Amino acid sequence: MTQVLINGAPEAPNRVLLAHGAGAGMEHEVMAYLAQGLGDEQIQVVRFEFPFMQKTRLDGRRRPPDRAPTLLACWRKMLEEFSHPRLFLAGKSLGGRIASLLVDELTMNELSPLGLIMLGFPFSPPNKPHLFRGEHLAHLNTPSLLVQGERDAFGNKAAVANYPLSPAIEVLWVTDGDHSFNPRKKSGTTLDNNLNAIIHAMRNFILAH
Repeated sequence: MTQVLINGAPEAPNRVLLAHGAGAGMEHEVMAYLAQGLGDEQIQVVRFEFPFMQKTRLDGRRRPPDRAPTLLACWRKMLEEFSHPRLFLAGKSLGGRIASLLVDELTMNELSPLGLIMLGFPFSPPNKPHLFRGEHLAHLNTPSLLVQGERDAFGNKAAVANYPLSPAIEVLWVTDGDHSFNPRKKSGTTLDNNLNAIIHAMRNFILAH
């Protein structure tokens, strides 16, 4: 079985599978904070790592992400191992982007996740808007929540306003947040405040579906 971290009770009525981004694994402080917060709300969160991050954990050497077929296969394996009557897919950056590529396909078979949560979607690398990775979001059918920092270098509020997003996608803008939802001191808010707002929005989204 895949190595995972689990927050929340086994009997929780809702389960979230949470994937990490390209630069940090499942123990990253943002991942841990969100998982603990949702677990406290009676939502079980199962965190896991893609193969490239599993290898980094073993030898400490940073690696680029695996290619898409490997990442998609990892997601499918998790869905088979941790199926649940009320299952939601969630991912930070890369993890959310890969989930968004297969979630519509899954809703048409026995795995049937009820929704998708994308945390800091990487629309394009910083200063490279021509490398756009969000075309498919215009056609997404699965109920989805996009959580994006207002200053996210991979897709800020001004840029995303011009992107065609499916009506199935709700958007939460995180106050003055960067790609990890960190605000500047002058913003008047804190990272904890932003993460608590994200937990609240995720909880409401899950309970609504």
